[in-house]
Amino acid sequence: MSRIVWISISLLCFIGCKQDATQQLPYYEDATFSPLFLSEKEAGLRIHHRIDTFRFIDQTGNHFSSDQLEGNIHIANFFFTGCGSICPGMMDKLSSVQKKFSKKDILFLSFSVTPWSDSVKRLNAYADLHQIDGRHWKLLTGATSRIYQVARRSYFAEEALGFNKDSSNFLHSEHVLLIDKKKRIRGIYNGTLQLDMEQLSKDIETLKSSY
Repeated sequence: MSRIVWISISLLCFIGCKQDATQQLPYYEDATFSPLFLSEKEAGLRIHHRIDTFRFIDQTGNHFSSDQLEGNIHIANFFFTGCGSICPGMMDKLSSVQKKFSKKDILFLSFSVTPWSDSVKRLNAYADLHQIDGRHWKLLTGATSRIYQVARRSYFAEEALGFNKDSSNFLHSEHVLLIDKKKRIRGIYNGTLQLDMEQLSKDIETLKSSY
């Protein structure tokens, strides 16, 4: 959480010094989440990190792959159905955000960090409980090693702290990530904080308006 606070302060300082920064979002190239404010042209040259390819199973039993993210903004987080601490509140807050953007070009992905117990049936029941729109919000399960790899290496789910960990180290993160249509990370938020979720909604609008 301290990393997110530092990022927020950095963003406010940058915006205070540069008015046109209000018209764009930063890019994040590595697990330190150091914000890079660049033009789209500059980003094309300097930002190399992309969300890696993957193929998992959603709450309806259908396969969902990274290919289906092409041309879509998406939001990602990490949870498990048996979580009784941060997950219920985070998912309910995300549900409120998702209802504002129930359009085809905005996707929400929630990756289970206990895929060995989160079966399709269990994910489907969880989706019903939290009023999750399965057309635009996918609860994903699959091979543990692959989910953990994608979470830590692509989404930097635990920032630099988790980058070199493997599936033998349990993953539990309150982070929510905003990803643009080119699969580049554009925002990081604390999914348990209402103010962060309100900022996520604003940043989705900003990102949408940039296309």
